[in-house]
Amino acid sequence: MSNNQDEGEQGPKSSFITYVAEGDQLFIKGEFAKAIESYTTALILQPTEKNCLVARSKCYLKLGDPENALKDAETSLKNEKEFFKGLYQKAEALYAMGDFEFALVFYHRGHRLRPELQEFRLGIQKSQEAIDNSVGSPASVKLENKGDLSFFHKKEEGKKGKANAPIRPLKKEQKQQSKSPRSEKTVRQLLGELYSDKEYLEKLLKDQDLVKGNTRSGIKVHDLILSAITYLDTRTEFWRQQKPIYARERDRKLMQQQWNKTKQSKPSSDPTKYILNSLEEIDLALAAGDPELSCRKARQVLKTVQGWSDEDVPNKKEVIGNLHSCLGNARIEIGDMDGALECHNKDLEIARQNNLPESKSRALDNVGRVYARIGKFPQAIEVWEEKIPLARSSLEKTWLFHEIGRCYLELDHHTEALDYGEKSLASATEAEDDEWQLNASVLVAQSEVKLGHYQAAVTYFEKALEKAKLINDEAAKEAIRNALEDANKRIVEQLETEKLGDGAEKNQDVANGNKETLNEESTEDKEETNDD
Repeated sequence: MSNNQDEGEQGPKSSFITYVAEGDQLFIKGEFAKAIESYTTALILQPTEKNCLVARSKCYLKLGDPENALKDAETSLKNEKEFFKGLYQKAEALYAMGDFEFALVFYHRGHRLRPELQEFRLGIQKSQEAIDNSVGSPASVKLENKGDLSFFHKKEEGKKGKANAPIRPLKKEQKQQSKSPRSEKTVRQLLGELYSDKEYLEKLLKDQDLVKGNTRSGIKVHDLILSAITYLDTRTEFWRQQKPIYARERDRKLMQQQWNKTKQSKPSSDPTKYILNSLEEIDLALAAGDPELSCRKARQVLKTVQGWSDEDVPNKKEVIGNLHSCLGNARIEIGDMDGALECHNKDLEIARQNNLPESKSRALDNVGRVYARIGKFPQAIEVWEEKIPLARSSLEKTWLFHEIGRCYLELDHHTEALDYGEKSLASATEAEDDEWQLNASVLVAQSEVKLGHYQAAVTYFEKALEKAKLINDEAAKEAIRNALEDANKRIVEQLETEKLGDGAEKNQDVANGNKETLNEESTEDKEETNDD
């Protein structure tokens, strides 16, 4: 890398894309501090470029600096509140700072915008489990007004705690209090094979003669052992947040109890909570690659909700529609397209009957998706075109226009495909989403190729290639280069054909001219003969 100090004084010497690419390579190599330097230089050229801000935010997180990671994430959201990469990065930074409740809010916000992305689902899961593990779930913990402020104190400690804050060893009395059989069992499960190392280190710490000595490098043995134990304690707490054990066991038991109750007669005391938890479990099962489990859970919950009165669940119709949607999504992954179509059409019917615009938009989206998957492109187009007025954000319109355009392309309706491709590109540009600008540019280019407009196709393929480089998508770069090469060949062939056509016309003119000359000469010869 070039001297960054000189660049700071004289200004960046290369292009924005070059510095971003350099930062991406350094990130892949794990050189996060150097990657930050490259991204920072790139941001001098384009201070508000949101993808670069997100990339630098990731580096800060890797280096244990969630405060700066959060700043970059928030800056990336300044001009577009629905930028999903920025939302995810903000949630990750908040989670790293211990603000699990706020992190959960932004994971949910991102999930609503991009429900197909697994990262948001996993973020919701780990945040919820970290909250439950810290203070217990509302169903299993009773808060009583006894003047105990430890709950709030614990939350404040979580917010203020930094990754590099020193961890003081517990006093002897505190250690004895904390080592209950239940907590030790948890530590054993979390540390796994490292638990025996922790036990061994704790035994060494009791050897007074040993801990008084120094290592060859002059480090006190006592400090060395203590730092190792502290590290393992830190790891224990980290894994407790990432993968809580008892929180999962407790939630599983609670959910089982709720299902058992609903099978018997009345719903649980809080139907709303039961439904929300169940929908989350259905979602997580699908995200984890188990559509059969997701389908079974959705059927169980649907049967339960159908047995409840409107008084128990005021938005019962909306919930039933949502469950049909969940069943449809699971059936798509299983490969049962007929079943999926039936479920999504039920969702659509409920939405239309009860005037539920958001549910209608979701159902139309899914019905169109099934039709497209089974090759019924005219039906997919009809359904998706009905959804257009219901699309709210630029990003949603981008996706919708793109899918309709692709259907038209499959049907060889190239003019319509081009029209929707251009609409998709305009919406993607408005949303400032590089990935969808790439997809839309490719669709426009492919439509131009089919229409025989090869020069226009090259222009759009080149735009797509720029975006592929920007987001570092190697597969897309290779495919676009191949398409560019093919389009350029066709331009050459077209020019050669035109030249041959021009040459043939000239030759024909020459031939016609020669024929006329010969005819004139023949007429003159005849006239001379007649004179003789």
